[in-house]
Amino acid sequence: MKKVVIVGAGLTGISAAFHFEQIGFDDYILFEKESEPGGLCRSITQDGFTFDYTGHLLHINDDYFKSLIEQYVGFDQFHTIHRRSYIYSQNTYTDYPFQINLHGLPKKTIIDCIMGYVERPSIEQPKNFKEWVDTNFGTGFGNYFFYPYQEKIFSTPIKQITASWTNRFVPSTSLEQILEGTFANEKKEGVGYNAQFYYPKQGGIFSWVKQFAHQIRKPIQTDFCVDTIDIKNKTISFTNGHTQEYETLITTMPLDILLGCIKEPADSSLATARANLRCNKVVNFNLGIDRPALSDKHWIYFPEEQFPFYRIGFSHNFAASMAPPNCSSLYGEFSYIDKSPEWISTALAHSIQKTKQLFGITSHEIITEAMIHINHAYVIFDAWRDSNLPRLLTQLEKYGIHSVGRYGAWKYASMQEGILDGKEVVEKVMPAIAPLPFKNKKVEREL
Repeated sequence: MKKVVIVGAGLTGISAAFHFEQIGFDDYILFEKESEPGGLCRSITQDGFTFDYTGHLLHINDDYFKSLIEQYVGFDQFHTIHRRSYIYSQNTYTDYPFQINLHGLPKKTIIDCIMGYVERPSIEQPKNFKEWVDTNFGTGFGNYFFYPYQEKIFSTPIKQITASWTNRFVPSTSLEQILEGTFANEKKEGVGYNAQFYYPKQGGIFSWVKQFAHQIRKPIQTDFCVDTIDIKNKTISFTNGHTQEYETLITTMPLDILLGCIKEPADSSLATARANLRCNKVVNFNLGIDRPALSDKHWIYFPEEQFPFYRIGFSHNFAASMAPPNCSSLYGEFSYIDKSPEWISTALAHSIQKTKQLFGITSHEIITEAMIHINHAYVIFDAWRDSNLPRLLTQLEKYGIHSVGRYGAWKYASMQEGILDGKEVVEKVMPAIAPLPFKNKKVEREL
């Protein structure tokens, strides 16, 4: 019997274990289904190239997280990078964000966007993402970027998506900013949450995650995949035959999978909620190119339907170590929901063909290819989720289950937020699970 069982050694699970140890609590065990920790914050090395599980960049705006990175990883291990991101549409590259960088687009597009902004409706409580875009930016910006891009990335009609995720990630604008970005092609510094980011100098994004995981004294139990959870008797059974008793369960596994593992739930709503939790899947295609400086950009957004992918990036511009000398590293992403293997295969072939065409890449220049399939990618923020998720998570807590992290709490989360989620769940559960001197003790903000 362990007082605490943690399932999932992604960022949040690692952080929970770390913060338990920081306050001297070691009556826990951490299980991970893969052979190594990291979750989706992992990297692979192939033929001299390093590829991340899609584009992962470290954004920091929290003082505690910054101090943690400084002490346990070290900022000397990172490049500090100022974003070079673009939108490609109508055969034109424009700076990101689209809503303040119309310079260079066709005259009609510019007029439609400005007039749409000036004449935008006032909707006090937008019911969906389309209404939110209409009231904040107008239909011109919606038609040329927001509508098609968000449908691509979420694989969901925009009228079925709510705007509950937008505040942190979509920069606002003003008529003055729009006009400035129309008449002058000048870089706007510091716009958006990802204007500056950090990236490891060596080893891809997994290198700092691995270094942080090494701060945990107790070993991570790898190759433990959850089979069933008996919430009445508080036991977890794993596919390798191991059974573990617990008092409190902290899980970062995807919420829909968690609900499917729960054995004979006492509350029937837990059994039915799983079908209403929606997310898409992403295919991340990676190419190692025998050409130096294929692009000077960090990443590019593609809203138009002619391109099956929604984003392409160049990780050799994050760190030279991502590719061998005189080579370039390219990654792309497309998403889908409920598609056949044949559809996926066709979309992947089409994506690579369009990528080669767009950047003039010949087949003999491709040194290596790595295809990564991510079965839980972007959570779909729909009306059911917004209305029912808080109650669902509260119900699980009544059974001693704390479902946290990006997929555990069924949300979008940065790497910083993943670490902070682990810290916060420790602060939440400690008063109930540990006797003095740990009772009511908070994890300190200062390291």
